[in-house]
Amino acid sequence: MRLKDKVAVVTGAASGIGREIARTFARAGAKVAIADVDGAGALQTAAEINLDGGEAIAVGMDVASEPQVEAGMVAVLEAFGRIDVLVSNAGVQIVAPLEDFEFADWKKMLAIHLDGAFLCTRAVLRQMYAQGSGSIIYMGSVHSKEASPFKAPYVAAKHGLLGLAKVVAKEGAKRGVRANVICPGFVRTPLVDRQIAQQSQTLGLSAEAVIRDNMLKETLDGEFTTIEEVAAAALFFAGFESNALTGQSLVVSHGWSMH
Repeated sequence: MRLKDKVAVVTGAASGIGREIARTFARAGAKVAIADVDGAGALQTAAEINLDGGEAIAVGMDVASEPQVEAGMVAVLEAFGRIDVLVSNAGVQIVAPLEDFEFADWKKMLAIHLDGAFLCTRAVLRQMYAQGSGSIIYMGSVHSKEASPFKAPYVAAKHGLLGLAKVVAKEGAKRGVRANVICPGFVRTPLVDRQIAQQSQTLGLSAEAVIRDNMLKETLDGEFTTIEEVAAAALFFAGFESNALTGQSLVVSHGWSMH
């Protein structure tokens, strides 16, 4: 099993992409901490993994809260004794034209996507450095490399994760810690469903037109990226155990962006 005896923390793992990554890691032998602001959802996901024969715990965590992140990582160490993989995946989406974007919403988006990634990284690095090994995986987006209207803070934060990963890769290399970014295209999750509805209202288009002419227009096959495809990329990064693959980004988008 590729991740046998490894311990992974996955943020935003109560649902969607994070949940599938946690399930995939557990099937690969990892002990998994389901970290999410949705405590009930985290407990449910952990219970499902345990029922399937895996080993998981739930950790209530708002990644934008320094005390909650610090306490959450302590809880993981108390339960499992080490942290080998961090998947910084927690995220939300708020869509609006830039001239109408509320500053509070801008700050909320950057706090969750970028501050959260920093806080979780800093918290796990101490343990990873002590161990002499670790893999940090950031959930970027095709919007780490491209831009779309009405998503100013999301695009800014996802671009920022590329820079953060490169710094972590450079600082962590001598201590056995790698950092990489997964950049998915549109994945049909509840978050994207809400985005479809928002864009439909903002642009005056049907949901079908938003999907066909806006979201998936640049893909090669008109298909959404699946949670399973993203989880496979996460497993690849988590299981690759040398500095040959660090500071990199992998686009998983059905050809939407070719970088």
